[in-house]
Amino acid sequence: MGEVKVQQYQGRCHCGAVSFSFTGDPIEQGLRCNCSLCARKGALMLPYLLSREQLKIEANPDSLGLYQFGSRVAKHYFCRHCGIYTFHETLRTPGSLRVNLGCIEELDLETLAIQRFDGKHLL
Repeated sequence: MGEVKVQQYQGRCHCGAVSFSFTGDPIEQGLRCNCSLCARKGALMLPYLLSREQLKIEANPDSLGLYQFGSRVAKHYFCRHCGIYTFHETLRTPGSLRVNLGCIEELDLETLAIQRFDGKHLL
């Protein structure tokens, strides 16, 4: 049996006030959602889910903003200083998180395959 490869990832907003880290499978693709919010922010997200325990968040409470809409189940976090979306708690799996791959500097987003998710027609 082959050994499972995991990597350590670190990400941050543009100004550095919000940062995060996690250990996970190698990132070979990104997830793009077409819901009204994701389509407007244009972010490429982590294709797999993280638990709250897996995602280590470093931010002062006054730096981390929260945006919710609709059912208010999903929680979209962003930096209150530079406005960058950093991660969110998902609608379909509350308590699970996805990160904005654009916040992880060592990733070349142009080389990633893109998985599409139809969040527009979810509900």
